[in-house]
Amino acid sequence: MVTQILGIGTAVPPARLAQARTRDFFAAQPGVNRLSARLISAAFDQSAIETRYSVIGGLDSQAGAAVASDVFTEDGERLLTPSTGDRNLVYRSAAPPLSAAAARDALQRAAVAAADVTHVITASCTGFFAPGPDYLLVRELGIPTSAERTHIGFMGCAAAFPALRAAARIGAAQPGSVVLVVCTELCSLHIRSSNDPEQIVASAVFGDGSAAAVVASDPMPARTAGPVLEVGEFSTALTSEGEEDMDWTIGDHGFEMRLTANVPRIIGREITSVVAPMLERDGVGLSDIDAWAVHPGGRSVLDRVESGLDLPERAMRESRDVLREYGNMSSATILFILQRILDDASLPEGAAVAGLCFGPGLTVETARFTRVDAGAARSAPEESAAARAAGVPVGAAASAPATNSLSHGVA
Repeated sequence: MVTQILGIGTAVPPARLAQARTRDFFAAQPGVNRLSARLISAAFDQSAIETRYSVIGGLDSQAGAAVASDVFTEDGERLLTPSTGDRNLVYRSAAPPLSAAAARDALQRAAVAAADVTHVITASCTGFFAPGPDYLLVRELGIPTSAERTHIGFMGCAAAFPALRAAARIGAAQPGSVVLVVCTELCSLHIRSSNDPEQIVASAVFGDGSAAAVVASDPMPARTAGPVLEVGEFSTALTSEGEEDMDWTIGDHGFEMRLTANVPRIIGREITSVVAPMLERDGVGLSDIDAWAVHPGGRSVLDRVESGLDLPERAMRESRDVLREYGNMSSATILFILQRILDDASLPEGAAVAGLCFGPGLTVETARFTRVDAGAARSAPEESAAARAAGVPVGAAASAPATNSLSHGVA
């Protein structure tokens, strides 16, 4: 049974945050002591991030309006501390249209009609409500109301691979299935001014975004020819330590992310023992992998994976590019990277793709894909200026540009 990713779509909010200006915003907050100001400068400057996107206005964004500037900032200068309930209300209003924008993009790229979708899988760890985004996608996009829905919650940055794995299992069990997978994270809703080094790191790396994938199994829906990703095997591993180094809890003033300096060291030390079984199972070596999709939890994580596996510098290109342009968007990030690999016409036919994601625990999720051309090469959808400017309104929120009218690339 062949299962394929037929198309990947992405969307980001309109407010674009320049890293240097956002650094100065956080450093200028009342209560930030001199040591913390130095830590803020170091965390932001060493992040290898240039821009991020947010649904929050007032964080000294370069362009675009957002939805909740009055909830999070006072006069665009002082960062407020809204309750978890108030933050979640913003998630409730902003996440659905962003999810729908990414889903529409994915369906367009896959040349699949919403009416053909049989299953919907959503993943998020930055907000909750019911009926949730999975339900609203069915209503908004015109997906049949008989479509089966699954939500994967609170699995952190690694959730996209469990979501794709579930889609692949559905395809194998129910031939002819068309599964829409949507990962939407509004990480910026949980930022706060703090002298805590771990919160400072979180404020320096996380951004907002949504990504979607259309996953189908034989018999495939009728579609135009073009590159697809054949879905291979998945695996899950727990590192020997790290349970207290990456976690995500619910506090009174937002969700609290802990990401300590030990995380890159743990990943670097144990990555070989995690990747080796994946490659042995497929009968390939490191040199046989044509493209790597590695979740950019931060610059140091990518550095440790690259050095731990002794990979060439080009192996981290897509991951570093996405980190630089968008920051860490939690579960949505790896799909932004896979979209670039899917659209990369320079890759050879049958290119072997390896994926790595890291989540709370410390959990390492791996996946294997093969990039194949289903027929004559298809050109990427044209990016129109109107589409880039229009976005998807939620009050003042809209989706921002990316590879096509809704996906990656910074204006």
